[in-house]
This record gives sequence, structure tokens and C-alpha cells, in this order.
Amino acid sequence: MPDAQPIEPTDAPATGAQEPTDPPAATEPDPAAEAAKWKALARKHEEQSKANADKAKRFDALEEASKSELEKAVARAEAAEKAAAEAASKVLRADVAAAKGVPAALLSGTTQDELEAAADALLAFKGVTPKAPTADGQGKVGTSLEGTTQLTDADVARMTPAQINEARRAGRLANILGK
Repeated sequence: MPDAQPIEPTDAPATGAQEPTDPPAATEPDPAAEAAKWKALARKHEEQSKANADKAKRFDALEEASKSELEKAVARAEAAEKAAAEAASKVLRADVAAAKGVPAALLSGTTQDELEAAADALLAFKGVTPKAPTADGQGKVGTSLEGTTQLTDADVARMTPAQINEARRAGRLANILGK
């Protein structure tokens, strides 16, 4: 074994770290420099976003061009079916609204039964009891008018057009109309 030299003790701590010094004074960042830094970062990200948007448009165009004629025809057929279904739904909604006398925009549902139930609920909320229409929509046909209260010209003058139509359907205007 070689001769070992003795280690002399020093004043330094045993951990090998130097003596702590005073922490650096905390400096506040310059607001103008911070604003310029963030503005530059925002511009950089905006440019990157624009580049990505352009790439996405080119990708969509390339993807559309690579579709086969069959895929294009299928996509057109699906779009046409969706448009036809929406149109049929609007017609059904309008028909139920006209038959029940409620605004079509307030009806909810997709089937005729659901739409009619919604219309009946609106009429019940309004305080009107829904009446089932007759087969021809003109009231009781072929029945005697005896027992129905007939309206006079003065009564009709105070009624709204909707009330007049309802009275006509109920047969209460037969005397005025000369029936």
C-alpha cells in the first residue's frame, strides 16, 4: 500500500457545499418587455394557426378528389334523403298545426301522434278543449238543427273570425245562411 497522507481538517462544511451567499435581489420584470414577448408569441402562434388552416383546406380538397364516383353518389343520396325527411317532417308539423289551430313552431315531436299530443297539450294549457273534427270537416251533416242555438246577426258582429268559423261548423249559423 502506498503511503497515505493524512487529511487535514478544513473550515468548510462536510457536505462539500460552499457557504451560502445572500440570495440575488428580486427584480421585477419590465412590463413593456413582457408585453412585447407575449405579443411576439401570439403572432408566432397566429401564423402557425393560419398555416394549419391552409393545410387543412388542402387536405379536405385532396380527400374529396380521391373519393370514388360511388362514394360521391352515396354522399349525395344521403344528403337528399336527409333533406326529404326534413321536408316531410315540416309538412307533417304544418298539417297538424293547421288541423289543431296552434302555431307549428310550438309543436314538439316527430310522429303524427306526438305532434297531435303536443297540440292538445297546448290547447289544454290555453284553456280550449280540443274537438275531434268530423269526416268532412263541416260539422254534423244530415242531422236536424233543432236543439242547437242559432246565432243572430248581432251575435256574429261581436265574434272573431275563428269563432264564426267554429259556429258555422257547429251549425249555429243555419238561420243566417238560409239553410
